[in-house]
Amino acid sequence: MISSGVFFQEMLILYCIAFLGWAARKRNILGQGSVAVLTQLLLYITLPALILHSLNIRLSLEFMKDFIWLMTMSAYICILSAIVAAYFSRKSRLPAQQKSVFESLMIFGNQGFIGYAVSFILLEEKGIIYLTIFNVCYLIFIWAYGIHLFTRKKDAVNWRAVFVNPGILSTAAGLILLFLPFGWPAFIAGTLESVGKMTVPLSMILVGALVANVKAQAFFSSLKNTFLWRASFIRLLLIPLLLLPFIAMPVPPPVLLTAFIVSGMPSAPTICIYVQKYGGDSLFASLGVLITTALCIMTIPLLCLFIAYTYQLLASY
Repeated sequence: MISSGVFFQEMLILYCIAFLGWAARKRNILGQGSVAVLTQLLLYITLPALILHSLNIRLSLEFMKDFIWLMTMSAYICILSAIVAAYFSRKSRLPAQQKSVFESLMIFGNQGFIGYAVSFILLEEKGIIYLTIFNVCYLIFIWAYGIHLFTRKKDAVNWRAVFVNPGILSTAAGLILLFLPFGWPAFIAGTLESVGKMTVPLSMILVGALVANVKAQAFFSSLKNTFLWRASFIRLLLIPLLLLPFIAMPVPPPVLLTAFIVSGMPSAPTICIYVQKYGGDSLFASLGVLITTALCIMTIPLLCLFIAYTYQLLASY
Protein backbone atom coordinates (compact mmCIF):
# COMPACT_ATOMS: atom_id res chain seq x y z
CA MET A 1 0.00 0.00 0.00
CA ILE A 2 1.35 3.45 -0.88
CA SER A 3 1.98 6.10 1.79
CA SER A 4 -0.68 8.66 2.60
CA GLY A 5 1.55 11.48 1.32
CA VAL A 6 1.96 9.88 -2.10
CA PHE A 7 -1.76 9.11 -2.21
CA PHE A 8 -2.71 12.74 -1.53
CA GLN A 9 -0.27 13.86 -4.21
CA GLU A 10 -1.74 11.48 -6.76
CA MET A 11 -5.28 12.53 -5.84
CA LEU A 12 -4.26 16.14 -6.32
CA ILE A 13 -3.05 15.29 -9.83
CA LEU A 14 -6.44 13.74 -10.60
CA TYR A 15 -8.29 16.84 -9.48
CA CYS A 16 -5.94 19.08 -11.41
CA ILE A 17 -6.93 17.11 -14.52
CA ALA A 18 -10.60 17.53 -13.54
CA PHE A 19 -9.99 21.28 -13.19
CA LEU A 20 -8.66 21.31 -16.77
CA GLY A 21 -11.92 19.69 -17.89
CA TRP A 22 -13.91 22.29 -15.92
CA ALA A 23 -11.92 25.20 -17.39
CA ALA A 24 -12.15 23.80 -20.92
CA ARG A 25 -15.93 23.50 -20.63
CA LYS A 26 -16.29 26.96 -19.10
CA ARG A 27 -14.20 28.49 -21.89
CA ASN A 28 -16.21 26.48 -24.43
CA ILE A 29 -13.09 24.67 -25.64
CA LEU A 30 -15.21 21.62 -24.92
CA GLY A 31 -18.55 22.44 -26.58
CA GLN A 32 -22.13 21.74 -25.50
CA GLY A 33 -22.03 18.15 -26.76
CA SER A 34 -18.58 17.40 -25.34
CA VAL A 35 -19.87 15.50 -22.29
CA ALA A 36 -21.80 13.11 -24.53
CA VAL A 37 -18.79 12.64 -26.80
CA LEU A 38 -16.40 12.00 -23.90
CA THR A 39 -18.88 9.57 -22.35
CA GLN A 40 -19.19 7.62 -25.60
CA LEU A 41 -15.40 7.60 -26.07
CA LEU A 42 -14.87 6.27 -22.56
CA LEU A 43 -17.70 3.73 -22.58
CA TYR A 44 -17.16 2.32 -26.05
CA ILE A 45 -13.40 2.61 -26.62
CA THR A 46 -10.97 3.41 -23.79
CA LEU A 47 -12.66 1.64 -20.86
CA PRO A 48 -13.26 -1.64 -22.74
CA ALA A 49 -9.64 -1.49 -23.92
CA LEU A 50 -8.45 -0.98 -20.33
CA ILE A 51 -10.55 -3.93 -19.12
CA LEU A 52 -9.31 -6.23 -21.89
CA HIS A 53 -5.69 -5.18 -21.28
CA SER A 54 -5.98 -5.64 -17.50
CA LEU A 55 -7.37 -9.17 -17.78
CA ASN A 56 -4.63 -10.26 -20.16
CA ILE A 57 -2.78 -12.10 -17.37
CA ARG A 58 -1.90 -15.62 -16.34
CA LEU A 59 -4.37 -17.32 -14.03
CA SER A 60 -3.10 -18.69 -10.72
CA LEU A 61 -4.62 -20.38 -7.68
CA GLU A 62 -3.96 -17.25 -5.59
CA PHE A 63 -5.83 -15.10 -8.09
CA MET A 64 -8.80 -17.52 -8.06
CA LYS A 65 -9.15 -16.90 -4.31
CA ASP A 66 -9.06 -13.14 -4.92
CA PHE A 67 -11.64 -13.57 -7.69
CA ILE A 68 -14.08 -15.36 -5.36
CA TRP A 69 -13.67 -12.77 -2.59
CA LEU A 70 -14.20 -9.85 -5.01
CA MET A 71 -17.34 -11.37 -6.52
CA THR A 72 -18.71 -12.14 -3.05
CA MET A 73 -18.09 -8.62 -1.73
CA SER A 74 -19.49 -7.05 -4.89
CA ALA A 75 -22.79 -8.95 -4.67
CA TYR A 76 -22.94 -8.26 -0.93
CA ILE A 77 -22.47 -4.49 -1.26
CA CYS A 78 -24.92 -4.22 -4.17
CA ILE A 79 -27.70 -5.94 -2.21
CA LEU A 80 -27.06 -4.13 1.07
CA SER A 81 -26.76 -0.69 -0.54
CA ALA A 82 -30.13 -1.22 -2.27
CA ILE A 83 -31.73 -2.18 1.07
CA VAL A 84 -30.21 0.84 2.87
CA ALA A 85 -31.24 3.23 0.10
CA ALA A 86 -34.80 1.86 -0.02
CA TYR A 87 -35.09 2.35 3.76
CA PHE A 88 -33.97 5.99 3.68
CA SER A 89 -36.08 6.69 0.61
CA ARG A 90 -39.23 5.42 2.34
CA LYS A 91 -38.44 7.61 5.37
CA SER A 92 -37.99 10.72 3.22
CA ARG A 93 -40.75 13.12 2.21
CA LEU A 94 -39.43 13.85 -1.23
CA PRO A 95 -41.66 14.39 -4.26
CA ALA A 96 -42.08 11.42 -6.60
CA GLN A 97 -39.68 12.79 -9.25
CA GLN A 98 -36.86 12.95 -6.67
CA LYS A 99 -37.32 9.65 -4.80
CA SER A 100 -35.74 7.46 -7.51
CA VAL A 101 -32.91 9.96 -7.90
CA PHE A 102 -32.36 9.99 -4.12
CA GLU A 103 -32.08 6.19 -4.04
CA SER A 104 -29.79 6.10 -7.07
CA LEU A 105 -27.44 8.70 -5.60
CA MET A 106 -26.94 6.46 -2.57
CA ILE A 107 -26.58 3.16 -4.43
CA PHE A 108 -24.59 3.78 -7.60
CA GLY A 109 -21.01 5.03 -7.43
CA ASN A 110 -18.66 6.30 -10.10
CA GLN A 111 -16.78 2.99 -10.15
CA GLY A 112 -16.16 3.06 -13.87
CA PHE A 113 -14.36 6.40 -14.14
CA ILE A 114 -12.98 7.73 -10.83
CA GLY A 115 -12.92 4.15 -9.51
CA TYR A 116 -10.38 3.06 -12.11
CA ALA A 117 -8.28 6.16 -11.51
CA VAL A 118 -8.13 5.64 -7.74
CA SER A 119 -7.55 1.88 -8.06
CA PHE A 120 -4.59 2.51 -10.35
CA ILE A 121 -3.15 4.99 -7.84
CA LEU A 122 -3.44 2.46 -5.01
CA LEU A 123 -2.33 -0.78 -6.65
CA GLU A 124 -1.40 0.09 -10.25
CA GLU A 125 -2.23 -2.71 -12.75
CA LYS A 126 -3.35 -5.09 -10.00
CA GLY A 127 -5.85 -2.47 -8.82
CA ILE A 128 -7.39 -2.32 -12.30
CA ILE A 129 -7.67 -6.12 -12.39
CA TYR A 130 -9.31 -6.24 -8.97
CA LEU A 131 -11.74 -3.46 -9.83
CA THR A 132 -12.67 -5.09 -13.14
CA ILE A 133 -13.68 -8.24 -11.27
CA PHE A 134 -15.43 -6.25 -8.52
CA ASN A 135 -17.43 -4.38 -11.17
CA VAL A 136 -18.92 -7.51 -12.78
CA CYS A 137 -21.93 -7.63 -10.40
CA TYR A 138 -22.09 -3.84 -10.26
CA LEU A 139 -22.40 -3.45 -14.05
CA ILE A 140 -25.36 -5.81 -14.19
CA PHE A 141 -26.85 -4.16 -11.10
CA ILE A 142 -26.68 -0.56 -12.40
CA TRP A 143 -28.19 -1.52 -15.76
CA ALA A 144 -30.97 -3.70 -14.34
CA TYR A 145 -31.90 -2.30 -10.92
CA GLY A 146 -30.92 1.23 -11.92
CA ILE A 147 -33.44 1.29 -14.77
CA HIS A 148 -36.02 -0.41 -12.54
CA LEU A 149 -35.77 2.43 -10.00
CA PHE A 150 -36.87 4.93 -12.63
CA THR A 151 -39.50 2.81 -14.36
CA ARG A 152 -40.79 0.79 -11.36
CA LYS A 153 -42.11 -1.74 -13.89
CA LYS A 154 -40.47 -5.13 -14.28
CA ASP A 155 -41.45 -5.35 -17.93
CA ALA A 156 -39.76 -1.99 -18.62
CA VAL A 157 -36.27 -3.36 -17.99
CA ASN A 158 -34.39 -3.66 -21.25
CA TRP A 159 -32.61 -6.98 -20.74
CA ARG A 160 -30.71 -6.52 -23.99
CA ALA A 161 -29.23 -3.33 -22.56
CA VAL A 162 -28.32 -5.22 -19.39
CA PHE A 163 -26.21 -7.83 -21.13
CA VAL A 164 -25.26 -6.18 -24.44
CA ASN A 165 -23.24 -3.11 -23.49
CA PRO A 166 -19.50 -2.30 -23.72
CA GLY A 167 -18.75 -2.87 -20.02
CA ILE A 168 -20.40 -6.28 -19.84
CA LEU A 169 -19.11 -7.47 -23.22
CA SER A 170 -15.49 -6.43 -22.61
CA THR A 171 -15.53 -7.92 -19.10
CA ALA A 172 -17.01 -11.19 -20.43
CA ALA A 173 -14.41 -11.34 -23.23
CA GLY A 174 -11.62 -10.60 -20.75
CA LEU A 175 -12.83 -13.29 -18.34
CA ILE A 176 -13.01 -15.86 -21.13
CA LEU A 177 -9.46 -14.97 -22.16
CA LEU A 178 -8.39 -15.19 -18.52
CA PHE A 179 -9.29 -18.88 -18.43
CA LEU A 180 -7.68 -19.70 -21.77
CA PRO A 181 -4.05 -20.90 -22.06
CA PHE A 182 -3.07 -17.99 -24.34
CA GLY A 183 -3.30 -14.19 -24.38
CA TRP A 184 -3.54 -11.37 -26.91
CA PRO A 185 -0.91 -11.15 -29.68
CA ALA A 186 1.73 -8.55 -28.87
CA PHE A 187 0.45 -5.91 -31.31
CA ILE A 188 -3.13 -6.17 -29.99
CA ALA A 189 -1.94 -6.13 -26.38
CA GLY A 190 0.12 -3.01 -27.09
CA THR A 191 -2.84 -1.28 -28.74
CA LEU A 192 -5.17 -2.13 -25.85
CA GLU A 193 -2.61 -0.88 -23.33
CA SER A 194 -2.06 2.46 -25.11
CA VAL A 195 -5.77 3.13 -25.62
CA GLY A 196 -6.72 1.89 -22.16
CA LYS A 197 -4.29 4.26 -20.44
CA MET A 198 -6.34 7.17 -21.80
CA THR A 199 -9.23 6.18 -19.49
CA VAL A 200 -7.93 7.80 -16.31
CA PRO A 201 -7.18 11.32 -17.66
CA LEU A 202 -10.24 11.35 -19.93
CA SER A 203 -12.51 10.27 -17.09
CA MET A 204 -11.31 13.13 -14.88
CA ILE A 205 -11.73 15.62 -17.74
CA LEU A 206 -15.30 14.32 -18.09
CA VAL A 207 -15.92 14.83 -14.36
CA GLY A 208 -14.67 18.41 -14.63
CA ALA A 209 -16.90 19.08 -17.64
CA LEU A 210 -19.93 17.67 -15.80
CA VAL A 211 -19.27 19.95 -12.84
CA ALA A 212 -18.94 22.97 -15.16
CA ASN A 213 -22.45 22.34 -16.51
CA VAL A 214 -24.01 23.11 -13.11
CA LYS A 215 -24.73 26.81 -12.60
CA ALA A 216 -23.22 28.46 -9.50
CA GLN A 217 -26.59 29.77 -8.27
CA ALA A 218 -28.15 26.30 -8.39
CA PHE A 219 -25.13 24.82 -6.63
CA PHE A 220 -25.20 27.25 -3.69
CA SER A 221 -28.97 26.94 -3.26
CA SER A 222 -28.58 23.15 -3.18
CA LEU A 223 -26.35 23.42 -0.12
CA LYS A 224 -29.56 23.98 1.90
CA ASN A 225 -31.06 20.68 0.71
CA THR A 226 -30.54 18.22 3.57
CA PHE A 227 -31.46 15.22 1.40
CA LEU A 228 -28.45 15.83 -0.86
CA TRP A 229 -26.20 15.84 2.21
CA ARG A 230 -27.80 12.65 3.51
CA ALA A 231 -27.30 10.94 0.17
CA SER A 232 -23.68 12.14 0.10
CA PHE A 233 -22.95 10.82 3.61
CA ILE A 234 -24.51 7.43 2.87
CA ARG A 235 -22.82 7.05 -0.54
CA LEU A 236 -19.34 8.19 0.51
CA LEU A 237 -19.03 6.82 4.05
CA LEU A 238 -21.84 4.52 5.18
CA ILE A 239 -21.89 2.20 2.14
CA PRO A 240 -18.15 1.30 2.30
CA LEU A 241 -18.44 0.76 6.07
CA LEU A 242 -20.90 -2.05 5.33
CA LEU A 243 -17.84 -4.08 4.26
CA LEU A 244 -16.26 -3.94 7.73
CA PRO A 245 -17.30 -7.54 8.63
CA PHE A 246 -14.91 -8.77 5.91
CA ILE A 247 -11.95 -7.40 7.90
CA ALA A 248 -12.43 -10.30 10.32
CA MET A 249 -12.28 -12.77 7.44
CA PRO A 250 -9.15 -14.04 5.62
CA VAL A 251 -9.52 -11.53 2.77
CA PRO A 252 -6.15 -10.39 1.32
CA PRO A 253 -5.59 -6.72 2.29
CA PRO A 254 -5.18 -5.42 -1.31
CA VAL A 255 -8.47 -7.12 -2.28
CA LEU A 256 -10.38 -5.63 0.66
CA LEU A 257 -8.74 -2.23 0.11
CA THR A 258 -9.98 -2.15 -3.48
CA ALA A 259 -13.53 -3.15 -2.53
CA PHE A 260 -13.62 -0.78 0.44
CA ILE A 261 -12.33 2.32 -1.37
CA VAL A 262 -14.30 1.75 -4.57
CA SER A 263 -17.53 1.30 -2.58
CA GLY A 264 -17.06 4.90 -1.42
CA MET A 265 -16.89 6.45 -4.89
CA PRO A 266 -19.05 9.55 -5.58
CA SER A 267 -22.45 9.13 -7.24
CA ALA A 268 -22.34 7.94 -10.84
CA PRO A 269 -22.99 10.34 -13.76
CA THR A 270 -25.04 7.49 -15.24
CA ILE A 271 -27.84 8.60 -12.91
CA CYS A 272 -28.14 11.85 -14.90
CA ILE A 273 -28.43 9.81 -18.12
CA TYR A 274 -31.25 7.72 -16.61
CA VAL A 275 -33.07 10.88 -15.52
CA GLN A 276 -32.88 12.30 -19.03
CA LYS A 277 -34.16 9.04 -20.54
CA TYR A 278 -36.78 7.86 -18.05
CA GLY A 279 -37.79 11.07 -16.27
CA GLY A 280 -37.01 12.63 -12.90
CA ASP A 281 -35.53 15.76 -11.37
CA SER A 282 -32.44 16.42 -13.51
CA LEU A 283 -31.18 19.31 -11.36
CA PHE A 284 -31.44 17.20 -8.18
CA ALA A 285 -29.49 14.42 -9.91
CA SER A 286 -26.78 16.73 -11.29
CA LEU A 287 -26.28 18.44 -7.93
CA GLY A 288 -26.06 15.11 -6.14
CA VAL A 289 -23.33 13.93 -8.51
CA LEU A 290 -21.55 17.29 -8.17
CA ILE A 291 -21.60 17.40 -4.37
CA THR A 292 -20.43 13.82 -3.89
CA THR A 293 -17.69 14.34 -6.49
CA ALA A 294 -16.50 17.47 -4.69
CA LEU A 295 -16.58 15.80 -1.25
CA CYS A 296 -14.78 12.63 -2.31
CA ILE A 297 -11.44 14.49 -2.41
CA MET A 298 -11.70 14.37 1.41
CA THR A 299 -13.56 11.11 1.98
CA ILE A 300 -11.47 8.82 -0.26
CA PRO A 301 -8.21 9.59 1.58
CA LEU A 302 -10.08 9.23 4.89
CA LEU A 303 -11.31 5.77 3.88
CA CYS A 304 -7.80 4.81 2.79
CA LEU A 305 -6.31 5.92 6.11
CA PHE A 306 -9.14 4.24 8.06
CA ILE A 307 -8.62 0.84 6.46
CA ALA A 308 -4.83 1.09 6.89
CA TYR A 309 -5.20 2.05 10.57
CA THR A 310 -7.70 -0.76 11.15
CA TYR A 311 -5.28 -3.34 9.73
CA GLN A 312 -2.46 -1.97 11.89
CA LEU A 313 -4.70 -2.14 14.96
CA LEU A 314 -5.68 -5.74 14.26
CA ALA A 315 -2.03 -6.68 13.62
CA SER A 316 -1.04 -5.34 17.06
CA TYR A 317 -3.33 -7.83 18.83
